[in-house]
Amino acid sequence: MDKLYRELSLKTSKLTTKLYSTSFSAGLLCIEKQSREAIYSIYGFLRQADEIVDTFHEYDKEALMLEFEQEYRKCRERGISLNLIINSFVLTVNKYSIPDDLIEAFLSSMKSDLANWEFSEKGIKEYIYGSADVVGLMCLKVMTHNNPADYNRLKGNAMSLSSAFQKINFLRDIKNDTENLSRNYFPVLNNRPFDTETKKIILEDIYLDFRDALKGIRELPKNARTGIYLAYLYYMKLTAKIEKTPTEQLMKRRIRVGDTQKFLLFCSANIRSLLGKRFMR
Repeated sequence: MDKLYRELSLKTSKLTTKLYSTSFSAGLLCIEKQSREAIYSIYGFLRQADEIVDTFHEYDKEALMLEFEQEYRKCRERGISLNLIINSFVLTVNKYSIPDDLIEAFLSSMKSDLANWEFSEKGIKEYIYGSADVVGLMCLKVMTHNNPADYNRLKGNAMSLSSAFQKINFLRDIKNDTENLSRNYFPVLNNRPFDTETKKIILEDIYLDFRDALKGIRELPKNARTGIYLAYLYYMKLTAKIEKTPTEQLMKRRIRVGDTQKFLLFCSANIRSLLGKRFMR
């Protein structure tokens, strides 16, 4: 493949990441360049699929998702795609030997968003695995490149971190999910209202995931640890703000972490990571 076309593909994924998530992009600045570019490619692919199922309401989502999936499979077979984001992703998949089963689980979860509006306990675990946990595993595959022992040792922690991120995103976006998309990602709310008690149950589960995730973050390679720790601190701050926000307010506005707080978290993550893992908490 032409070098310039490879570079264009990677830059397209990078631009996609920066446009859609300034916080995630900031965290990636703390990761060494090669891994950072690979994660841009992963994020771009995931974001494009997510956009199809979440925002393209005026189009045939099923048809678009099928085209997206078919183009991915063609790219795997022939080694190139005119879809720059898919092309970039497949370059990363091949370079870092990202397992097919992770990608298939992700595609399955995206397609389930077109059909499932309310999840059981079993169903939501499967959905979160495909929509979030596999993302953490893909990124871990990049960060532990050529070190399968580290990958296998940290898999569970990576999944816990991804699950926590996904669940808090669900909680933050509960107004849009329930009112605009008619989706309920919390089985506890299938037969109960969203109130202080049910929010507490949801948050207790999220904090359990965060506690397990931190154990793994401390053991990541130094060239990747700070960026992931920054993401952890950001989501912990977001979780704390959501915990303090009354449920009726969560149904009216989307909670966010301000730019000043983000900057302070950036500084804190770099200092604590530099001091060593016992300061990371």
